Amino acid sequence: MNRFTFVIMEMISKIIDFVKKNRIVKHILFWTFLFSSSLIQDLIILNDKDLNLEIKDELIYNSCGFIVKIVASYFIVYFWIPKYIKTKKYFLAIIIFCVVIYLLAVISRILIVYVAEPLTIPHPFNQESILEILTQLKWLFKKYIPNILLSSSIFIAFKFFLDEGKEKEKKLKLAKEKAEIELKTLKGQLNPHFLFNTLNNIYSLSIDNSPKTSNAIAKLSEILDQVLYKSDHKLVPLQSELTLIENYIELEKLRYDERLQISINTNIIEEVDIPPLILLSLVENAFKHGAGEDDGSPTITIAVESYHKKLVFCVKNSVSKYYQSQDKKTIGLLNIRKQLDLIYSTNYNLDIDQTSDEFSVTLTITP
Repeated sequence: MNRFTFVIMEMISKIIDFVKKNRIVKHILFWTFLFSSSLIQDLIILNDKDLNLEIKDELIYNSCGFIVKIVASYFIVYFWIPKYIKTKKYFLAIIIFCVVIYLLAVISRILIVYVAEPLTIPHPFNQESILEILTQLKWLFKKYIPNILLSSSIFIAFKFFLDEGKEKEKKLKLAKEKAEIELKTLKGQLNPHFLFNTLNNIYSLSIDNSPKTSNAIAKLSEILDQVLYKSDHKLVPLQSELTLIENYIELEKLRYDERLQISINTNIIEEVDIPPLILLSLVENAFKHGAGEDDGSPTITIAVESYHKKLVFCVKNSVSKYYQSQDKKTIGLLNIRKQLDLIYSTNYNLDIDQTSDEFSVTLTITP
């Protein structure tokens, strides 16, 4: 694409954006197009009949009739429909519609007789009186009223088409804003949940005057840096989330000593972006309802695969024989599912499985 073509396309794009945003310009363009179409049609008909009328004369006739058509269209759309149809005053609506359209047809005929004809027909000529025009019902209903209603119908269709587009755009915008608000709310619920558990761990260490307390606080500081300053993004790199998980695990290891058995297997073939804190929440859930309830030697296994923009994250934790009534629908997992619904809709799968000695959660995100 050369520079000239690019400049032309950019100008066209700006013009289209200007027209979309400017209501008055849209109306002017619509009536200009309709007027031009009507004029061309009349000129073609006149040419077929070999009538030697100048374009100026036809412009005068069309302009006189078009003024009334515009008035009728705006009356119907902005007064008659909102005031009588939408309020379900149907009987009154019919009466007012018939009276107004009849009067507009009369005005249209008056403009033709007393404005257009004197400017185009050589004098002297006979002119109809106002009373004659008012009583020419057959002529009004045959020619003038159908023309008025046809143009009004086209305008109504055009107006409702634009309104429908605006309504859809408005709904999409509101839905997006609602989703963003819900997502922020869910994240706001998640962060305190994580902080509460972590601070409990540090509190336990401090009660025992453990020398590991300062190291735990340092790890928490690193985690908070990510949680507070990087979790506002809709998506973050997978590696960033894995680093957060590693820091969290190191913090938890200080609490469980050697009795905790944990393994992490990663197979990152392709880097992907994911919602922040989602994977951490799954790991946190494994600690809270697995290791946290197991007085023996709890085990946690984490497996991460990323390929072709697909992510598979699986976390498994052992279940104590004294804690086998684990509810699959914990607050944390429900929160995670809500976030995934908002972000991925149907492009994900969250499988939760529990046996007598193991609880596993597998998250699969597809492009």
